[in-house]
Amino acid sequence: MSVQYRAAYRSILRELAKSSIAPRNTRSRDIPQSIRVVFEAHRAQPGADDAKLVRDIGNAVTFVRSQKLHKELLDRYNPMHDMTPQERTRATARRVGLDMPIEGKPEEDDK
Repeated sequence: MSVQYRAAYRSILRELAKSSIAPRNTRSRDIPQSIRVVFEAHRAQPGADDAKLVRDIGNAVTFVRSQKLHKELLDRYNPMHDMTPQERTRATARRVGLDMPIEGKPEEDDK
């Protein structure tokens, strides 16, 4: 097994661990196991091209890093992107110095 092969394996596991939002003890073990199976299956094939696998894993690492950076940038420059429409309206009103009125419940007619 080449040094690049091991480095690619470790880098994909490292990036997946960094991008996970779940605490370490509650993370699913399925993804790292699946990655290990892919690497072992590739290693078991005679005449397998290590450079292609290393390149593909490098692309996957770049994708995971980019996704993490994209989320950080969205949070920084568009803080209202994950709000509900009601929360977004309330935050927009607050930004210009207004408070939204408390929404009343429709009254039932007693007949």
